[in-house]
Amino acid sequence: MLDFVRGLAEKVLAGEWLNRSEASELIRVQGDDIPDLFYWANKIRIRFQGRNIRFCAIVAAKVGGCSEDCKFCAQSSHYSTARSAPDKLTDQKVLDSAEHAAAVGADSFGIVNSGRGPTRSELENWLAPLLRKIARNGKTRACATLGALTGETARFLFENGVRRINHNLETSERFYPSIVSTHPYSERLNTLRTARKAGLSLCSGGIFGMGESWEDRLDLIFTLRDIGVDVMPLNFLNAIAGTPLEHQPKLAPMECLKIISICRFIYPRVELKVAGGREVCLRDLQSWIFFAGADSTMIGDYLTTYGRSPQLDHQMVRDLGLDWQTYEDGPVEPTGEHPRISRISHTGRFNIPIIYEGEVAVRQDAVDMFRS
Repeated sequence: MLDFVRGLAEKVLAGEWLNRSEASELIRVQGDDIPDLFYWANKIRIRFQGRNIRFCAIVAAKVGGCSEDCKFCAQSSHYSTARSAPDKLTDQKVLDSAEHAAAVGADSFGIVNSGRGPTRSELENWLAPLLRKIARNGKTRACATLGALTGETARFLFENGVRRINHNLETSERFYPSIVSTHPYSERLNTLRTARKAGLSLCSGGIFGMGESWEDRLDLIFTLRDIGVDVMPLNFLNAIAGTPLEHQPKLAPMECLKIISICRFIYPRVELKVAGGREVCLRDLQSWIFFAGADSTMIGDYLTTYGRSPQLDHQMVRDLGLDWQTYEDGPVEPTGEHPRISRISHTGRFNIPIIYEGEVAVRQDAVDMFRS
């Protein structure tokens, strides 16, 4: 067993943090020595997170028609994909999805809305009533993935029973311009800080396998540790036809597991959630995610791709001698009967009011000016 890996693991198990230089040493572990990382990452998981794992589920309530140009995303209106056209679920389908999530053991349930930020109409007339019902039902934690937030929209979500938001940084600040050009990295960071100030728990991670370096991966992990996120989703690129990354090769299973383990060494107390790309990148090694240090995974389908049946994931957990932890906090009563939004904040490359995106037209001459 590699002595330097054991030494770093013992430091983490003693309650100390690894610094950037120490974390960089873990990147050097290759080949037959990689299981050493898994062994110690599993010890760290059990020490700080316990043996039980968690599931979460999401529903793509509104898909497609997004103004942003994220190169990995099938929902961007900049690309021609099967999911780039706008579409929306009925309220009942969203609520049914929440019921199903609770029935299959999901600790959290997130409503996901495409676009850079939620519109005033979406928040007040559509999302708020749904979120209030889910929160009051108390079977799962009410979560939301809605893009950029302002202080007012974050407070609005809290007042309507939401207790966690997901807003991924996706990658390092250095590599980010290679992936997104329509809004800055600072906007994503600001959304996380704004949400935290409003009392919301933070779920934020990234996508691995987009062509980033290991230094980019460490930058992302340490940025999230500095912010103090509560849940870190680890997505592995499942390249979508029609996007600029459609020919990006998939990460090998052992590379995915190595990423999970190093994340656990760096951030021992966070909930590490293996999410998108699990099935296509890990294949027969999906059950290894827990041995590699993860303590959470997505159950059911993703945004624009299918997952596998919840029964298979239940069996996977049982076969490992583990169990899953369901939501225990009970109903959350929203504050106030009819919260309203009064302010407009402008943001992004084209200075679009984020609570009106999709309700206003962007002047083409302004777009051409920014692109020139």
